[in-house]
Amino acid sequence: MTYQVLYRKWRPKTFSDVSGQDHIVAALKNEIRDGRPAHAYLFIGSRGTGKTSCAKILSKAVNCLSPVDGDPCNQCDNCRGIDDGSILDVVEIDAASNNGVDSIRELREAVNFTPAVAKYRVYIIDEVHMLSDGAFNALLKTLEEPPPHVIFILATTEAHKLPATILSRCQRFDFSRIAPEAIAARLQTVAQGEHFTLTEEAAMLLSRLADGAMRDALSLTDQCLSRSRDITVEVVAAATGLAGREHLYRLSEAVRLHDSGAALALIDTLYNASQDMTRLCTEWLQFYRELMLCKSVARPGDIIVSTADELQRLQGEAAQYELAAVLYAMNTLQEACRKLQTGADRRLETEMAALRLCNPTLDNSTDALLQRIDALEAAVRRLSAGGLPTQTTSAAPAPVAPPPAEEPAPVPVPVPAPVPEEAPPAPVTPPPASAEPSEERPFTAWREVLEQLRTTCPPLYGVLNGSAAVVNDTHVIILTANPAFRTLVRMGSNKTLLQTAVTDIAGRSYRIGVRAPQSNTAAATAPSDDPLEALLRNSEQHGIPVQRR
Repeated sequence: MTYQVLYRKWRPKTFSDVSGQDHIVAALKNEIRDGRPAHAYLFIGSRGTGKTSCAKILSKAVNCLSPVDGDPCNQCDNCRGIDDGSILDVVEIDAASNNGVDSIRELREAVNFTPAVAKYRVYIIDEVHMLSDGAFNALLKTLEEPPPHVIFILATTEAHKLPATILSRCQRFDFSRIAPEAIAARLQTVAQGEHFTLTEEAAMLLSRLADGAMRDALSLTDQCLSRSRDITVEVVAAATGLAGREHLYRLSEAVRLHDSGAALALIDTLYNASQDMTRLCTEWLQFYRELMLCKSVARPGDIIVSTADELQRLQGEAAQYELAAVLYAMNTLQEACRKLQTGADRRLETEMAALRLCNPTLDNSTDALLQRIDALEAAVRRLSAGGLPTQTTSAAPAPVAPPPAEEPAPVPVPVPAPVPEEAPPAPVTPPPASAEPSEERPFTAWREVLEQLRTTCPPLYGVLNGSAAVVNDTHVIILTANPAFRTLVRMGSNKTLLQTAVTDIAGRSYRIGVRAPQSNTAAATAPSDDPLEALLRNSEQHGIPVQRR
């Protein structure tokens, strides 16, 4: 006998066999049991959720000679005839192939004939959204007032494409995606009936890979059976392609290490191995989505379809990323996937995306600039928390080594006394190599920086006036609570002007950071909540007459 695939062999025969659609099954059984079936039904849901199976069961139930509590008996002549196709009163129509006006006109003429054997003539129209506008218009009147011996069952995966006039004439049932637990239980039943072994972990992995579709789960099970009659997690991973994602981890490592050469070499290897660049870009994007979920969800295993070992490896990879970097990578790859559909060279688009990911400075988009700023802020936060710069190699046990004779050592106090504004600026030089590299101290020349900004960039001077700054070995960190600063410093050449002012006054180059002032000093350093009031107060401090009302 010819082998029959599992999803056909194990198609539900009664409403009781349908998994995961209890709300629909209960309603349909009640209508059949009470003898009040509707003249038109609309079944809506994603693939493999039981729409066509329920339509066939319903067609048998309304024509069954001995129904059992709303279920067809599957033993009478009508049930057996509908199952084997010998009763022509149940008609299945594929709307994708018969979507013209002529097909619907033929159907409209055929409904006038009474059933030959059964009680009702049942028309199951699958993928009904594929009908043309003319076909929908031809069906309207018949669908609204069909003969009493006719029942229409419409099934579709895209309800938004149906006209409102069709929707309003049908009883609508929305089929939800089947829960993984329900799919796993059904797979265990199939395993017992087909005499193969299926572990619970493998059944759950198959059910999650099926994405709520029972048909997909049974098809994947058939695929696993071609490898082994003892289906385990390892067999499922090998059969469905979950294994063999090493190239994605290598690409991710190249991005983290900013190694564009390694990324391009790997893409070249994959291209020469006939790897489709569109599929590679899609898999790479999906990989970063999984990293995003690992960083954002308390239990990512409930969403990510993977084995336990794979999930642990994903979480380890995600721990080495900032969330902003992951989101930037997803945006870049999504844009690359869009360009791959229209680009002249798919390999070139993939390589350009890899270069942008490995070196964000090559990307002048807003997302790239924001990602670089977020990375800078993350580095400042780590320094503020007491972390050491990566280039520090000294491990001397002495707390502080004596400074060179030509320069006094800085006093390691948390908040030193402020220097008067009229004091001349002292050049800021790096502390000795043996001093604590992460220690912050007030930037005494900050007032001179502001005075220079007053001339070179008045808007920055306006939002920074009244702020303070601290300095460490590598950064000048601005202490301001004014939310306008972050926006203003990203506009035009403002950041360059600020960097130039700091370099001119301090006598050396520093990286710029920003941090809100601490609560005990916020009152003294934070700018006024009212920008107008801050402008008036600053004008008065510099001898400019102001008339207040």
